Amino acid sequence: MVRKSMDILKIFVLVIVAVFSQVGLSKDLLINGAGASFPYPLYSKWFSEYAGVKKGVKINYQSIGSGGGIRQFMRGTTDFGATDAPMKDKQLAKSKKTIFHIPTTLGAVAISYNIPGVKQSLKLTPEVIIGLFSGEITQWDDKKITQLNPGVKMPAHQNVIVAHRSDGSGTTSVFTEYLAAISSDWLKKYGKGKAIKWPTGLGGKGNEGVTGLIRNNPGAIGYVEMTYAISNKLQMAQIKNRSGEYVLPGTGSVSLAASEAKAQAPHDYRLSIVDSKAKGAYPISAFTYLLVHKQMPGQKGKEIVEFLKWAVGPGQKLASPLHYSPLPKSLIESIKKTIASIETKE
Repeated sequence: MVRKSMDILKIFVLVIVAVFSQVGLSKDLLINGAGASFPYPLYSKWFSEYAGVKKGVKINYQSIGSGGGIRQFMRGTTDFGATDAPMKDKQLAKSKKTIFHIPTTLGAVAISYNIPGVKQSLKLTPEVIIGLFSGEITQWDDKKITQLNPGVKMPAHQNVIVAHRSDGSGTTSVFTEYLAAISSDWLKKYGKGKAIKWPTGLGGKGNEGVTGLIRNNPGAIGYVEMTYAISNKLQMAQIKNRSGEYVLPGTGSVSLAASEAKAQAPHDYRLSIVDSKAKGAYPISAFTYLLVHKQMPGQKGKEIVEFLKWAVGPGQKLASPLHYSPLPKSLIESIKKTIASIETKE
């Protein structure tokens, strides 16, 4: 009887050991990040794919906008941040740790619209874009629009409804930088940055929110990252660039906007490629970045570095299918050196 009880006890102990062993094995290292919604479709794919590449490492990312991503990273509540708008010198100076901007991909801010009966891609000049987003052009059959698009039948007296971001946003920063570049009057009146006081329109949170506003409001026009426009079947405008060409957003036209990036890029990669002079370039294009500390000791720091190496390496192949442009080859080697300089010692 005693022997039988001992055998039962041994079996019980072995079961407990096995259960706790499995718990230990299944416990992933969790890396938390938050920020830009601009690259979220690509980042979501990356983190999913990387879970298969590196077992035991899980990356959790919250698409809360560039402003929120910077704030959380600065507060230390996330392991990395994400932004389309590079941090300003004043922001960087507030951090006790050196912060690196790691470019991950390039994307485009599309001007999308929902005009009843209009299925064509409209042509828009910088002047008309300013007129629409400033509230000066209030109806879609305005002559300034119809003269640019003679083959398009615009609905009579259809009001223009501007959709914009309500949160601190890198997409807004890129778009308003473009507006400021094409109009000194816009810069003087409304400025540029992650959040501005819009002269007109409705606000939505994230690229997702603005996409919803455009889809649900006849007569709406707004700005969203190109992937959101394509996946939601929104119309996208052809924008007249500095070379006088009407260009649609696309991976090719975005890559052309970054064609001179190596010559322009500062050592920390904080550069703008809006309103590019290059032929064929889409004028509202931008890099997007992951924010990491130069010193990230411990296993988590090592795993973040390994992910960054993968992202600027094999991960670049996943960009084009999701309508993002891979990083210019001329910059990748330099970015790899920056990643290699991150310190991860205990």
